Amino acid sequence: MKFFPRSLRASLVCVLTIFIFAAASAFAHVARVQIVSRTDVLDGKPFGNAGPYERITGKIYFSVAVANPHNQAIVDLANAVNLQNGAVEFSAEFVAIRPRDPAKGNGTMLLENPNRGFPRILSLVDGGDEDLSRDAGDAWLLRNGYTIVSLGWQWDASGEGALHLYAPIAKDHGKTITGLLRGDVMLSSDTSEIPLGHLIQGHIGGSEYPVSDPSDPRNTLTVRDAPTSQRTTVPRSEWQFAKTVEGRLVPDNRSIHLKGGFKAGKIYEYVYVVSDPVIAGLAFAVFRDFASYSKHDPQTITPVSRVLVEGISQNGRFLRHFLYQGFNADEDGSIAIDGILAHVAGAGRGSFNHRFAQPSRDAQPTSSLFFPTDIFPFTDSHETDPLTGESGSLLARAIAEKVVPKIFFSNTSYEYWGRACSLIHTSPDGKEDATIDANVRIYFFAGLQHYSVPFPPAKGTGTGASQNPQTPLPIRYFWRALISNMDAWVRNVANPPPSAYPMLLDNALVPIGKLAFPKIPHAHLPANNNLAYRLNLGPKWQTGIITNHPPVVGKPFPVLVPQVDADGNELAGVHLPEISVPLATYTGWNLRDPSIGAPEQRLAFQGSFFPFPKDAAARERSGDPRKSIAERYPSREIYLEKFTQATDQLVKQRWILPEDRGALLRRGAEEWDYLTH
Repeated sequence: MKFFPRSLRASLVCVLTIFIFAAASAFAHVARVQIVSRTDVLDGKPFGNAGPYERITGKIYFSVAVANPHNQAIVDLANAVNLQNGAVEFSAEFVAIRPRDPAKGNGTMLLENPNRGFPRILSLVDGGDEDLSRDAGDAWLLRNGYTIVSLGWQWDASGEGALHLYAPIAKDHGKTITGLLRGDVMLSSDTSEIPLGHLIQGHIGGSEYPVSDPSDPRNTLTVRDAPTSQRTTVPRSEWQFAKTVEGRLVPDNRSIHLKGGFKAGKIYEYVYVVSDPVIAGLAFAVFRDFASYSKHDPQTITPVSRVLVEGISQNGRFLRHFLYQGFNADEDGSIAIDGILAHVAGAGRGSFNHRFAQPSRDAQPTSSLFFPTDIFPFTDSHETDPLTGESGSLLARAIAEKVVPKIFFSNTSYEYWGRACSLIHTSPDGKEDATIDANVRIYFFAGLQHYSVPFPPAKGTGTGASQNPQTPLPIRYFWRALISNMDAWVRNVANPPPSAYPMLLDNALVPIGKLAFPKIPHAHLPANNNLAYRLNLGPKWQTGIITNHPPVVGKPFPVLVPQVDADGNELAGVHLPEISVPLATYTGWNLRDPSIGAPEQRLAFQGSFFPFPKDAAARERSGDPRKSIAERYPSREIYLEKFTQATDQLVKQRWILPEDRGALLRRGAEEWDYLTH
């Protein structure tokens, strides 16, 4: 997707700028809006009662007052180089899809926090092109009248088409601020050089700070075999900040070259000197202030009555962090966001609001280790760490300021193995189920992996080469129901389905050592799951400054996993028909293929798919303890009847919309035919 399309309406070839003058206005935080393009969606095709839609791209300019108490959590705000008259200006790119006549919309905005800068919610939910240039899919969001907006929030977003946050840097009374920064990576193939940016699935998730002094003795490189293994320091004479260009090694302040090369299956960690920190925490003000602007400013380009914000993975963590640091109260103290859908965030927050923050960094099985991601507190209710005595909750500030939104925390099987998810609903010692706030629902979608992949099942390839086929269960139809249910909840029309997740009370949540997984032939169980550790990031951490690189790692919190049945499928949670009427085992873990090194380590984001034997003879030959497909279902018709009953139950419970029933039934028939022929 190109951010600025070339095919613009003739009347809007020139850049338009809307100035919103607000000297004494409640909307002073939105200074102006620059519109770069404005085009009709699919040549003005009408979508349901909402009629034609238009796509608007451009940049929003914000201004925040340093003295306002709702801005004081933004690290280094008072040190901004462009501080003038007590305020700091910054901007963010945006894409808006709105009814041409806003009065015909449903009054609700779905505000997307785009993953590493790339909008995807339209294509995920509706199935068409993200930019709607050729195909709107089935246009569910448009037919139902939603306004859809994606906002740039990440200063280090990398790649063509990524939406950016343009934030100022900080100076200390005019003096350059310096510090240390850390990064790490486990490669899937040998290479001579690595970039300083966050490598995620073979791509740069975020362009990193360059080294400011390549000769500084504090620059270090270490190597180790596993996350908690002993580090070995690589001699400084063996590596340098450089890269190969046309066969020659040239200095480069964003790359590291290692003599003899970096080896696959090893964890390399680097610490280096940087300068001029970007005020990354302004990203929180972007979402807060745009939401209030859209709801209250009579001159807004996206007029709505309600704002629902969705974030997936990194962006779900962003929303948890947003809540924790109290950003849902705007500069006037009013509630900004009405509903939050934080998906596959696990227990995480992230590197979003501290000095030299690296927003792209996450927490994977073998990279981005020991960053301030899975850190206490984890639950939406008050909790106390029994070891440190520290206490708090994710919603403490929102509760105190009476700006708690409606919240869905939804996760898949992967997050219990790779994102410490159990901590969002257990006590810190892992011994009790936590109390859940009345404004929160926690949903566990059993058998799914972090992101959906196409059917039929296939092994991961490239940097994600896996030992097992990935679990292909789809999230799309759950998403449509989540949005519909949240909209109804925020409107006070109907409460959403109750929380559904594995609980200690039901013996559905266990330590990994008590997992009753069947002995499926050629299935190698992982030795561990991701843990959340108590991290000592240094004495200045409470002010948003990390001084320990790497941090001092303390004892982990107990992280539990969902218990499984005799087939290996999870007992608790929301079950697609593929789990209720199974033809296979679906897990939240997968292991690295030996070809990419470290085959005992789990892969980031992937689950596994283990089909049942076709018949009793195949089961006996392989020694598989699971009943075969033929032993479970005498015919295709009987299987599809059971599959239909399970689908209808999901529709009745509002996990799936009635209009999506047919798509699930067709998928069930496709799966039967694939696995039985």
